Amino acid sequence: MSALLEATDMWQSFGGVQAVRGMSLEVSRGTITGLIGPNGAGKSTLFNLLSGVIRPDAGQVSFKEQDITRLAPWRRARLGLIRTFQLAREFQRMTVLENLMFAPQLQLGENFWPIFLRPGAVCAQEAEVYRRACEVMEIATLTNLRDDYAGDLSGGQKKLLELARTLMIDCDLILLDEPGAGVNPALMNTLTDMIWRLNREHGKTFLIVEHDMDMIAQLCDPVVVMTQGSLLTKGGFDDLRRDPAVIEAYLGSVANG
Repeated sequence: MSALLEATDMWQSFGGVQAVRGMSLEVSRGTITGLIGPNGAGKSTLFNLLSGVIRPDAGQVSFKEQDITRLAPWRRARLGLIRTFQLAREFQRMTVLENLMFAPQLQLGENFWPIFLRPGAVCAQEAEVYRRACEVMEIATLTNLRDDYAGDLSGGQKKLLELARTLMIDCDLILLDEPGAGVNPALMNTLTDMIWRLNREHGKTFLIVEHDMDMIAQLCDPVVVMTQGSLLTKGGFDDLRRDPAVIEAYLGSVANG
């Protein structure tokens, strides 16, 4: 499988703290790649480097064989690289449907002149966005909540909405930052199934940071393990869970509380 995203020799420090140290990562097209490690391993900082939230002290990020190291997050999004956040960032006083319809970029109705000069095109595009939003709500099992305010949703429902919003954008790679955080067990199964379906049926590639090892085991292959800002190892989850270095660095610490 070809590499969709590559990070090479990434370095990032904050004051005297070296958060990422020579980290390299590759995400192959069509995979659900997991990124795990203990607290403080540098996972969140690496995610911010990949998505453009911060710029690295050194290193390179390539997406679709294009150097995006210095591109702003919105430019990366237009290339097809989207991320979610651990804390959902919905528009709380907008409905589920409105949140989805607001997501697509470069809508004609967002500009002044097309409303007057191209009203037919504006209406046609809005109708297509509405059709797509209804389709996405079905995929995310949110149809019965379409008219509810996003701020009134549960934590798990907000995660489903945030993931659904990424589907309103023409994207190839979705970076998920702890999608399982704060999600109850019933909705966790729905969320896991949605990610699996988006990968298998809709061709979306994922990079997932997650502490829930059950989710990682169900979804991710390969799995990348970070510790102290660097790559520890990578491979299939079944192999990693028996790796003494991984047990010591992460899985063992989780098991011990």
